[in-house]
Amino acid sequence: MTEALSRERRCALLARADRDELIASADACLADGAQVRILVAPEVGCITAQVREPVLAQRFVAGDVLACRAEVELAGHRGWAMRLGDDRAAVLAAAVLDAEVQAERPGAEEVDALCRRVALRLERRDAEEWAELAPTVVEFEELT
Repeated sequence: MTEALSRERRCALLARADRDELIASADACLADGAQVRILVAPEVGCITAQVREPVLAQRFVAGDVLACRAEVELAGHRGWAMRLGDDRAAVLAAAVLDAEVQAERPGAEEVDALCRRVALRLERRDAEEWAELAPTVVEFEELT
């Protein structure tokens, strides 16, 4: 049994999904002829990115980054998405997928499955990166 994704987690994973899989999934969700109303057309701008450093968990401003956001309405439910970069089609597709789940439409399970695949891919990528970094770790011994 899989745990349900929160909307925040789902939107975060959709923001990291590949462009092609987002667009293909959104097309599949809309294949039944559902009408989408664009509430906020994809718009590109700069946002301030904050990062939490891992030792003391303090936030600091990393700088401004390019981002794109969109908002749609599908079956009476709103969907929202924001992604880094300027890919308008991908952010619109992500907003459609968020609305698909919010409306509990037939494609909602596939959207959650997509999010889980993205999460797994990110975990593997992080593990590979840590494996590459492991030989560079310096271990100190305490002399008593």
